[in-house]
Amino acid sequence: MSTLPQQKIDEVRSIFQAFLKKRNKRQTPERFAVLEEIYQTEDHIDADELYVRLKQDGTEVSRATVYNTLELLLECDLVVRHQFGKNQAKYERAYSYWQHDHLICMDCNELFEFCDPRLQSIQEMVADIYEFEIKHHSLNMYGHCIRENCPNRAEDSDRDEADSADKTTAKKAATNEAES
Repeated sequence: MSTLPQQKIDEVRSIFQAFLKKRNKRQTPERFAVLEEIYQTEDHIDADELYVRLKQDGTEVSRATVYNTLELLLECDLVVRHQFGKNQAKYERAYSYWQHDHLICMDCNELFEFCDPRLQSIQEMVADIYEFEIKHHSLNMYGHCIRENCPNRAEDSDRDEADSADKTTAKKAATNEAES
């Protein structure tokens, strides 16, 4: 859990209140509990994990309310949704937080965040070239961490076989699509 300054919590609550009011949506304690739980969480969280945390904290909230509130928070740019591979979508706070990108281990599903200012420069250059206003970007790189303590680390020969099988499957799919 993160300890955010009360000023930050008040700011995002105010933005969410204005958003709900403008759209004639009810301003319920459950919706604000979802917002605050996300802003107290430093990691990426899926909707079911969020629901469980809220229930453990004694918040009376339904799973549907969690999912619906996440959609509202996405609309008002207070959270961002990530789809890392085939896993369930993950959410993280978005308001006034630094742009970052992700490395995802395909063995242990560990997520590493990184920030490189060169990516921002490339983004600005591409936007200028194509006369395009970029609102946000997402860069996810998938691979195998080589940490000794990776709990699902495959032996190198097992990994090579799995990677080879993935490439063969992708090649067959591309061939089938081209023939269609």
